[in-house]
Amino acid sequence: MLTKADIEKYFLAEKHESLIFLAVGIVAILLSLIFYSYLKTNFYKGAAIPLLVIGLIQAVVGYTVYARSDEQRVSNVYAYDMDPGKLKEQELPRMKTVNKSFVIYRWIEIVLLLAGIVLIFLYRANPDKAFWFGLGLTLAIQATLMLPADYFAEKRAKIYSGQLENFINSNKRI
Repeated sequence: MLTKADIEKYFLAEKHESLIFLAVGIVAILLSLIFYSYLKTNFYKGAAIPLLVIGLIQAVVGYTVYARSDEQRVSNVYAYDMDPGKLKEQELPRMKTVNKSFVIYRWIEIVLLLAGIVLIFLYRANPDKAFWFGLGLTLAIQATLMLPADYFAEKRAKIYSGQLENFINSNKRI
């Protein structure tokens, strides 16, 4: 059964993980700038691309989730007591969308990981293709970092969604 503490716990965990995501994204962006601007070999230029692109995604997503977590937490705790219909009409559909999105993210991350691995194996022994080796290596590393982070976020989201559904189904006033 869903409690106010469950709502608090879910959004606080989201907020903390998003702060880590934001930090990882910023570090990736900074590394990409160092790789491209100062190290300048083909390997580092290739490595800079996934670091920059995925780092920007991590930073934007991390900041967005961090910025809205407190408002969502307060709003849903309030709705729990004062307007439980809002949990049914807004929060549960939002969480269903979130859960569907995690499936898409997982497949994208798996494809990126596999692409990175293919690039690593194709170009690891070819110094003339160091750009592609660097690109593949950081692509695989970034995907490897993203997969478990999204796995745990998805797991939390499913638990929270299930609690929401049970609350809605057992609450006669909704």
